[in-house]
Amino acid sequence: MAKKDKKLKTVKELEETVEQKKPFQNHLIITPSEDPRAKWFVVHTYSGHEGRVMANLSQRVETMKLADRILEILIPTQEQIQIHSGKKHNVTEKIFPGYILVRMILDDNSWLAVRTTQGVTGFVGVGNTPTPISDEEVGTIQKFMRMEAPKYRAKFTTGEAVKIVDGPFSEFLGSVDSIDEERGKVKVLVSIFGRETPVELDFLQIKKL
Repeated sequence: MAKKDKKLKTVKELEETVEQKKPFQNHLIITPSEDPRAKWFVVHTYSGHEGRVMANLSQRVETMKLADRILEILIPTQEQIQIHSGKKHNVTEKIFPGYILVRMILDDNSWLAVRTTQGVTGFVGVGNTPTPISDEEVGTIQKFMRMEAPKYRAKFTTGEAVKIVDGPFSEFLGSVDSIDEERGKVKVLVSIFGRETPVELDFLQIKKL
């Protein structure tokens, strides 16, 4: 019996692993439409629940038969490279954590569908009135999302003590002097001949103490 339970647990773990490897869906077109009445609105969500809110809202649209009112959902994201444990990882970072964009024809029914979706805390607007954003603003956000070169994201801070683990200065201790996330480089101050000397290194060449 114990072996069977262990096998079930292993299958569950494999399913969770597959789920984690699924690409993050940041754009959902429910109904292609050029209806001029449709506007983009900013919706506030619990931070970290943006993807779940998109899924919940799309289900509500189907259940409430509002596909002609709620047309499109967008989670602004950007691909980045982060350094963890000396390894590069491609990650999808949310540009505006806790916010999603919804293109919709605003009326009582569409407002209610969005506002009562699990994970939504409200619309961005004046008072209780949702305020649409311009197509130009959305276009700028989408252009930013399509930027080709992913940015590096280091888990280091200026002044932090680090150890060099690769290259001619391997095993030297130093402190972070400056960080260039665009190039994935960091300058570390190391003591050479009694003087602090800046050495430029790749993120992968250092680790935290």
